[in-house]
Amino acid sequence: MSGFRYERTPIDEETGRERVGSFGLILQPYTREEAVLEGQRCLQCAMPFCVQACPITQDCRGYLGLIAQRRFDDAARLTLLDNPLATVLCKCCYHYCEEDCVMGGRGTPIAIRHLKRAALELGRSDLVYVPSAPRTERIAVIGAGPAGLMAAWELGLRGYPVTVYEQAAFLGGQVETIPRYHLEGTELRRDLDRFRDLDITFVTGKRAGEAFTPESLLKDGYRAVYVAIGASDPRALGIPGENLPGVFPALPFLLSVNEGPDGLFGRKNRRVVVIGGGDVALDAARSAIRLTNGGDVTVVYRRTREEMPAGAEEVDEGGEEGLRFLFERAPIEIVGDDQVRGIVVRSVRPGPADARGRPTTVEVAGSDETLPCDTVLVAVGERADIAALPAELDLSPSRHPWPEGKRPDWMTDVEGVFASGGKSVVYAMAAGSKAAEAIDAYLAKKDGRNPLPRPDPFGGGGTAPGPPKGYGGPTWTL
Repeated sequence: MSGFRYERTPIDEETGRERVGSFGLILQPYTREEAVLEGQRCLQCAMPFCVQACPITQDCRGYLGLIAQRRFDDAARLTLLDNPLATVLCKCCYHYCEEDCVMGGRGTPIAIRHLKRAALELGRSDLVYVPSAPRTERIAVIGAGPAGLMAAWELGLRGYPVTVYEQAAFLGGQVETIPRYHLEGTELRRDLDRFRDLDITFVTGKRAGEAFTPESLLKDGYRAVYVAIGASDPRALGIPGENLPGVFPALPFLLSVNEGPDGLFGRKNRRVVVIGGGDVALDAARSAIRLTNGGDVTVVYRRTREEMPAGAEEVDEGGEEGLRFLFERAPIEIVGDDQVRGIVVRSVRPGPADARGRPTTVEVAGSDETLPCDTVLVAVGERADIAALPAELDLSPSRHPWPEGKRPDWMTDVEGVFASGGKSVVYAMAAGSKAAEAIDAYLAKKDGRNPLPRPDPFGGGGTAPGPPKGYGGPTWTL
């Protein structure tokens, strides 16, 4: 056990005070030696819980072992073998893998996400995906977010010609709302550049339900359609005053910030209240505190901190940057005349469980207080904008805010049309991958052939090199 390190190799990052002065990346990259040192902490477990925890079953154990051996080119190749959006994920993924890392039982989990970044930045990652023999069955994907891009990649690798329709003028969906302190803004372009030899066509500025419908695409000759529109339609608060100037939905706000602040937040000491407790709320609040040069930003959430959907890392870092949190408060009314002047909030306490077993909240009479503010950012959830799509699809979201087909393979009530999504970038990618497999199986059955397994993305007929046989990592045990 001598010499074993339970704690991770430190990751250089700016302090909270330094961070609020700019949108620069918070986490700095590992040097080559730091990456090797951290990779060597990996036990190379025979049962890789980290891999099992990953929604796309990324072979993180494999690239950690390669980094430990200083084989950065091989680590980059192995990373990209099953993760076509790795440049994005290495900076913004919620790293579910680290939550299940066995090192967390006695110390700190391996910095798996950060080592993915090291593999791509220190190894050769300018690779290009190679399609299989071309097929004739055209497939349409509606939505160029993570689910749609992953499905297009899976199908493109199998040789299918794929057309991806996106209503926005850009690709990536909600990836484009992730603040620049997490993503610099060039990562998705670098990932999509590896798609260039696949038969994938991107069509932007075309809204489903207006320019076309899934059924019209089938009539135009597409053999299958995948609806991957995600959840991007902001939910309203449903309280008086939410239409006042100075009230903004969080997602459009985040997108506008990434496109370039327009002076709206140019004054110091602007008072901002953010309603919500998820990651979008934290992204909005942390962006606002940067735009106000460390101004007064308060996050109001109706439940306790322990119940916040946002990641603990986001909440902790937001606190370091100067965010104020008011828990167990519900918005009652936004007050003002020609501009927001404040928001009335009321204390709440846990109530009886609802049908899903989650406690409800009960308002406490006489507990109202008014928070002075001139800006309110609303982040109380999103839902899919499916109003313009045909009712025959039966796409009304039920358990999730994104639409799903009701069959086990996510096919809708219209044959050949599939629909699914996910709660984060990597979960959406997993949904896109499974949908692509379901589409291939559907077409294979109709054509009397076997489904096509995912081929080697780099055209070698095999797999990317992994750790040598017999490599078991360190010999220490926990």
